[in-house]
Amino acid sequence: MCFSAEASFAGGAIITVIGIASLRKASKTSQLPFASIPLIFGVQQISEGFVWLSLQSPHPPPGLTLPSMIFLLTALVIWPTMIPFAVLRMEESEKKRRMLKFFLVAGFITSLYYGAGLVIFNATPMISEHHIRYANDFPVRLSLPVFGFYLIATLTPFFISGAKRMSLMGILMMVSCFITGAVYTEYLTSVWCFFAALTSGVIYWILSEAPETVQPENVGLIKVHDNRSIWQRWRN
Repeated sequence: MCFSAEASFAGGAIITVIGIASLRKASKTSQLPFASIPLIFGVQQISEGFVWLSLQSPHPPPGLTLPSMIFLLTALVIWPTMIPFAVLRMEESEKKRRMLKFFLVAGFITSLYYGAGLVIFNATPMISEHHIRYANDFPVRLSLPVFGFYLIATLTPFFISGAKRMSLMGILMMVSCFITGAVYTEYLTSVWCFFAALTSGVIYWILSEAPETVQPENVGLIKVHDNRSIWQRWRN
């Protein structure tokens, strides 16, 4: 979380609890990637708590530490692929699944770019005006196009999905992105992740209203029962 170490740890702990509850709420294996999103957000926020502690120490380490690397890998590499993949797994319409695969590819390309950038270029966290800024020397001319791909991959799938309440998730994330971009432009990576993490409760809500899975063995019993009933009626 972008305001203090204490806020990061507290927020991360709460979101982690929501993540565990969401995983327990998932009734299908196809829902597990989507249900795990709050848990990953929780780990991400806790990792930034440790970034705060390292930067506030008398001798802060230069460059990326393990916590800052975990935060940036989650924010820049995991989310562009994870979100469209999770929404795709939840989708039942074959037509919408074909559309979502396009955004999954866009997200994967974005993840590759940021992953390579973290290896090739420099990225340094620093505290500025009560926020953490992740300064980097990625190619400037590619910054906006790649960020556009990032937004397309992480926001559009919510509006394509036919799952109930999924568009609400997309609206909340879009509004939080616009607010962050307008008010906290230099701290976009940190602050937007904080606001996006606040939507974790909506994920639990979506899973709570998702239809239950019908077990194959129950289906078979129903069929057997129906066949026996028909046979008995025929004999009578």
